[in-house]
Amino acid sequence: MNTIYLPADVPPIKEILFRENFDKVTNGSGRLMLFAGDQKVEHLNNDFHGENIPTEDNDPEHLFKIASKANIGVFATQFGIISRYARDYKEIPYLVKLNAKTNLIPYADKDPYSQQWLGVQDVVDFANSSGVNIRGVGYTVYLGSEHEHVMFREAAQIVHSAHKAGLLAVLWIYPKGNYVSDEHDAHLIAGAAGVGAALGADFTKLKVPYQNNKFVPELLKEVTQAAGRTGILCEGGSKVDERAFLDELYAQIHKGGSRGNGTGRNIHQRPLEEAIRMANAIYAVTVEDASVDGAMKIIKGE
Repeated sequence: MNTIYLPADVPPIKEILFRENFDKVTNGSGRLMLFAGDQKVEHLNNDFHGENIPTEDNDPEHLFKIASKANIGVFATQFGIISRYARDYKEIPYLVKLNAKTNLIPYADKDPYSQQWLGVQDVVDFANSSGVNIRGVGYTVYLGSEHEHVMFREAAQIVHSAHKAGLLAVLWIYPKGNYVSDEHDAHLIAGAAGVGAALGADFTKLKVPYQNNKFVPELLKEVTQAAGRTGILCEGGSKVDERAFLDELYAQIHKGGSRGNGTGRNIHQRPLEEAIRMANAIYAVTVEDASVDGAMKIIKGE
């Protein structure tokens, strides 16, 4: 059953639109399958060209072909890349990422700051003029950076502006910087979840809590409880074996209490048809309560 926690800063005139956006991206489940395509900036070309990555992944349109044919909740990527391809892919449900930075400067040398590129009103105007299917906006905060206070202010304003426009707001909150010794520490990630709630996010995408470099579902419970009415999305991470990925995803949802995932590399670093099947399998587990065995049948085309 879909539980929509309607934010109080959504004005009455936009309540129907917000509910529609939430219902569409979660398909009535309350869970979000976010297809992440923002790494063109974050990781430059490292995720799109190289060993064991199909040549077609180097072309940005590969992302749009996947998103247009697979089952997804939203496709999250930057405004500019959407504007380059959206005339041919208007029906994809988009989430516009409003900031990004590269990983060229090591965090040990300089604390990260990812400044806002565009405003929510720019996104609203674009959606109204183009007819592109935009359902929400997103923004990354680097918790623990000396610049976190600036990103907090930008994030809070983005979330509030999105709600006033009837759009969903998703925050990426990652512990980074000289004062962060373990970005996968469960207690720290739970703190990040609380920050997401304090900023008013509908969903917050977080690192996966580890213990001895392994995911422990019980540790995720502290995180999801700390988030309250903000849904937690666990990041997908580097490409791994399909069953291992789906096993962990199932445990995140059914044992740890997460309300979705944000997955990029485990989908797009595959040939198109294989990528579509992987996305459909992730969607089935996330949104349709499929078992891992059932999802594996989708991957195998059975």
